[in-house]
Amino acid sequence: MSESDVLIVGAGPVGLTLAIDLAWRGIDVTVVETRAPAAPPEPKCNHVAARTMEIFRRLGVAEKIRNTGLPADYPHDISYRTSFTGQELTRIKIPCRRDRFTATDGPDCNWPTPEPPHRINQIFLEPILFEHAAAQPRIRIISRTAVEDVVVDDSSASVSLRDLDGGTVRRKNCRYLIGCDGARSVVRKAIGAELSGDAVVQRVQSTYISAPGLIDRQKSAPAWGTGAINPRRSGMVYAIDGRERWLVHNYMKPGEGDFDSVDRDACLRTILGVEAGFDYEIISKEDWHGRRLIANKFRERCAFVAGDAAHIWVPYAGYGMNAGIADAMNLSWLLAAHLNGWAPPSILDAYEAERWPITSQVSRFAMSHAEAEIRRRGAVPDDIEDAGPQGERARTEVGRLTYEINVQQYACAGLNFGTYYDRSPIIAYDGAEHPAYTMDHYSPSTVPGCRTPHLWREDGSSLYDAMGEGFTLLRFDPLIDVAALEAAAHARGVPLKILDIEKSNAAISDGNALVLSRPDQHVAWRGNGLPVDPLGLIDRVRGAAGGL
Repeated sequence: MSESDVLIVGAGPVGLTLAIDLAWRGIDVTVVETRAPAAPPEPKCNHVAARTMEIFRRLGVAEKIRNTGLPADYPHDISYRTSFTGQELTRIKIPCRRDRFTATDGPDCNWPTPEPPHRINQIFLEPILFEHAAAQPRIRIISRTAVEDVVVDDSSASVSLRDLDGGTVRRKNCRYLIGCDGARSVVRKAIGAELSGDAVVQRVQSTYISAPGLIDRQKSAPAWGTGAINPRRSGMVYAIDGRERWLVHNYMKPGEGDFDSVDRDACLRTILGVEAGFDYEIISKEDWHGRRLIANKFRERCAFVAGDAAHIWVPYAGYGMNAGIADAMNLSWLLAAHLNGWAPPSILDAYEAERWPITSQVSRFAMSHAEAEIRRRGAVPDDIEDAGPQGERARTEVGRLTYEINVQQYACAGLNFGTYYDRSPIIAYDGAEHPAYTMDHYSPSTVPGCRTPHLWREDGSSLYDAMGEGFTLLRFDPLIDVAALEAAAHARGVPLKILDIEKSNAAISDGNALVLSRPDQHVAWRGNGLPVDPLGLIDRVRGAAGGL
């Protein structure tokens, strides 16, 4: 029986990012995947959030990801029209990747981050992550292999690995098992976790097509996403390569039959606004239900679930994959802290304590938005395509409402930066209230549990680039002697970097002279001077509040 420190089931974006981060932190990882090496996924996720791009920056792949996907000058706008080739109702302006760092007039411009969001389909993103992971000496990827017969014990787990080509079966043992294996997760079932919530919020007929002649039929400027709004059908069309490949979502109406009973071709042509003779080719199709389901637990002893294995919801605001990567980054540093010897096993209790409440919050934002958008789709005026003043008034009003609803999901600063951990056993809270956030708005804060606010330093560098891979103590007053905290961290083997911040940037400190940031860039503690018990603080943030 072969062994591994960490065994990850699933080589999608969540599993690969988790493996890369663990390897970066010095942990050996095995990843098991049913697909062939670098086999392209279905064209699902289209959006990489700013927070995820910050992670990719730390791992050294942000630039390559940023330079991949749509052509450099292709607008990342979202246009809403009576059909893909019809009249435009409104447009949410998002900079193309060429202008991403210079544009200042879009709803997601001027965000406090070194890495703005990026529109790229998963078929381009995943191969970059796979190539990067495969090049890491600490990562072993086993492809064309299924995980079966999962056994979870107190100190280890074991699985059967079945070669999908040769049929051979072997047993593999690991200290920790992580299911990043999607909605039908083998690991979730093995730990007895059950999904609950809203089983069906909407039904979507999705078709991935090649239509070389479609781009030139538009009456408006190209857009990354194009929403079709008319009384007959509602849908979204996403540009995949900026030339001829498109992903078309047909939002099925209440009361319609099953997926196969709805005429796919007729719906596509209505959404696109093209005649019966227009030629296109179906590359693949994947019909799905929008749901809001959350597992009742994310862990059982030494096994964990993350991403779609732990939660499934309507993919508004692009927060399916991005939420899964947030899970992975939370779990990664906790596992590495323990496996590297400076945190006890109890630090792993923080994973579920922190991520489950966040998952519940974010999924409700997505569901609330989905419900508002579904209501809008069900109330399209019959005269929206008419010529003359009445049709123009209908188009203006629908455009206004559509912009108001959807700018929140396509420029969702709150979901990127506003989420916070308020029930964690490894955060030293000070009684301050966490600032509220919405889907599109948040207030930067150093209240413990919040994302450590980003700033640009006087030399033009990013604060995040200067922070260590462990804990970082941001010192806004260089006269404060922090030797006692350094000594406490050293005594426990906790990696700690002291980083002095210029007075010109003191505004982000909320008036505190010291801010302790965790390895995942969330605030662990703050104060105007050292705590009375520096060793006690270090034990708190490393999951050993009893001093173990």
